[in-house]
Amino acid sequence: MDFRQEFIEFALAQNVLRFGEFKTKAGRLSPYFFNAGLFNDGASLDRLSQFYAKAILESGIAIDMLYGPAYKGIPLVSVTALALARAGRNLPFAFNRKEAKDHGEGGNIIGTPLAGRVLIIDDVISAGTSVRESVEIIRNAGATPCGVVIALDRMERGTGKLSAVQEVAQDYGIPVVAVATLADLMAFLKQRPDFAAYEQAVARYRQEYGVA
Repeated sequence: MDFRQEFIEFALAQNVLRFGEFKTKAGRLSPYFFNAGLFNDGASLDRLSQFYAKAILESGIAIDMLYGPAYKGIPLVSVTALALARAGRNLPFAFNRKEAKDHGEGGNIIGTPLAGRVLIIDDVISAGTSVRESVEIIRNAGATPCGVVIALDRMERGTGKLSAVQEVAQDYGIPVVAVATLADLMAFLKQRPDFAAYEQAVARYRQEYGVA
């Protein structure tokens, strides 16, 4: 089985991915809900990191180090660095603190100093705020943001014709890699007769709000 399909099964088993009727921040009624914050124990975080590592290695992006934006990106970048090291790719990593520290080592970056090609590790891109802040931090340090990796791309229009993911890719000229996308979710649902009702609801939602 393709790792993207495996990831969707895993997210369902962890209750991270749910079907029903959920109101999004944009006020839309979505037939599915994805909450990466529910990967909240050691075993699920370990498995999640393996999916991130697979997506990164498959992407072929040239990377010198990893960066996780506070707060959600901190555990994600830590476990992804571990998973990549286990897969034979040992990379340095860093994350930021929200408040700059004026004592001790000072500054707001913890870990390896930002340098070279830096890959941003996050959970999802909703409005793209976290990524925009990360790009600024990385560039201010004299390093180069080389891409973003997220768990799920909803492939959904933002305020304009593009999705938040497409806007980030276009604005910064960097690739956004998702462990799984809405297209992968649709492919998963097609193979599962027991999810037929959800497949129709997700297809209608994609028709109305989706991007190519």
